[in-house]
Amino acid sequence: MTDIRPATAADWPGLWEIFRAVVATGDTYPYGPDTTEEEAKALWIDAPQATYVAVKDGRVIGTYTLKPNQPALGAHVCNAGYMVAPDARGKGIGRALCIHSLDEARKFGFRSMQYNLVVSTNKGAIRLWTEMGFETVGTVPGAFNHATEGYVDALIMVRTL
Repeated sequence: MTDIRPATAADWPGLWEIFRAVVATGDTYPYGPDTTEEEAKALWIDAPQATYVAVKDGRVIGTYTLKPNQPALGAHVCNAGYMVAPDARGKGIGRALCIHSLDEARKFGFRSMQYNLVVSTNKGAIRLWTEMGFETVGTVPGAFNHATEGYVDALIMVRTL
C-alpha cells in the first residue's frame, strides 16, 4: 500500500533521487538537467506552499507540490507539479498523487488548479489530467525545448475544485 503524506526533511534524499531522474530526461519539466541539489531543494521544498510524498515500503516513490499559481488577486488558483520514480510509473501513483492534491488544494481553500506547462509530447500526463477533469484552455506554441524533439508546444490545463 502507498501512503501519501506531507514531506519531511528525512524524505529529501528520496525526493532528490526522483527529481534528478525526472529532470535528467529533459522531456517534461523546464528545469535544466544540471539543476543542483541546492537549487532543486529550493524549487521543490522551499518555494511551494506544501510538498507531499508517496511512500511504499519505506521508500519515496512519488511527490507533488502545491502553491498559489499567482500572488494576491490570483492566489485562489493553485498550481501543482508531480514526479514519480521511473521504476514506479504505470502503477497508478500519478493518479493517486493527483487525487490527493485535489483534496489538499480544497482544504487550503483554492478554487481551481492550473497546470502552466504540460508538454504536448507527454501523452500519458495529458491523458491522465484529462481523465481527472482538467481541460486544455490554451496552447503556447514552441514553449518547451524538448531534449529530443526540439521546440514543442505546451498546454495550459485547468479544472475547478
